[in-house]
Amino acid sequence: MNILIAGGTGFVGKALTTYFSQNGYHTYILTRNAQKRENDPYIHYVQWLAEDAKPHEQLPSIDVVVNLAGESINSGRWNETRKNAIMESRLQATNAIYDLIAKMNKKPSVVIQASAIGIYGTSLNETFTERHDTMGTDFLAQTVKRWEEAGRRMESLGVRTVFMRFGIILGKGGGALPRIIFPYKWFIGGTIGSGKQWMSWVHIDDVIGAIDFAIRHETISGPVNVTAPSPVTMEQFGKTVAKVLHRPHWLPVPSFALKLLLGEMSMLVLEGQRVIPEKLLQRGYHFSFPTVDQALANILQS
Repeated sequence: MNILIAGGTGFVGKALTTYFSQNGYHTYILTRNAQKRENDPYIHYVQWLAEDAKPHEQLPSIDVVVNLAGESINSGRWNETRKNAIMESRLQATNAIYDLIAKMNKKPSVVIQASAIGIYGTSLNETFTERHDTMGTDFLAQTVKRWEEAGRRMESLGVRTVFMRFGIILGKGGGALPRIIFPYKWFIGGTIGSGKQWMSWVHIDDVIGAIDFAIRHETISGPVNVTAPSPVTMEQFGKTVAKVLHRPHWLPVPSFALKLLLGEMSMLVLEGQRVIPEKLLQRGYHFSFPTVDQALANILQS
């Protein structure tokens, strides 16, 4: 199987590439600096988003396209320049993927398009499944909405398209977890904000498992919530981190302090949504880490 990945050098992309290569699939990673990469027998780098780049001429027949490309949402304060980069990087990459597929003589069987549960907006009381059709109005929700709209153009090429709406991804060496657990390592961890806000999380292994599951199940299309089936409140999450690390959970972080420090970006930890992966559960996907206790024990104690 030949798999094309945009965003293959990020946290999810690296894990996915490793999984595919270990299973004997050839992975072609779109990058701006293909000349600086060394190929191995199963991982190949292809130049794109450059003036003279012609990736369609460098690729074999592609079976699966995975689009993970986009500026990180949690690597800097959300000023107008940063927000524009977050939005435009996603639209540029997705439109470039569309143009690339349009030039392929043989189309891939499926496009796996990254998305996010932020599309639903935030709520303390609602539970969101893929059947929920009312979207949020904040910056993150509007970004994801436009991202999915750009990705939906793939369907006009006759390609099955799946929008993987990722929750907060937990894993070693990347994602949100290192920042969350940092205070606990210094014995100053505690509840963030009210603690009542929902945290819909997912272990990195289940992100990879869900992507592979969607590739293999041809009846899956459209939005798919990629979250564990047991979301928790931020207070519950913090207490679990403290238990696993054998640290106290005692020093609260008030909302106003985070808003002063992070500005609009503070919504990533001060607001949340309770999201259930209904489509994955109905199709028979079995989570490797269905509870936060299992996930954190695996990540922090191994």
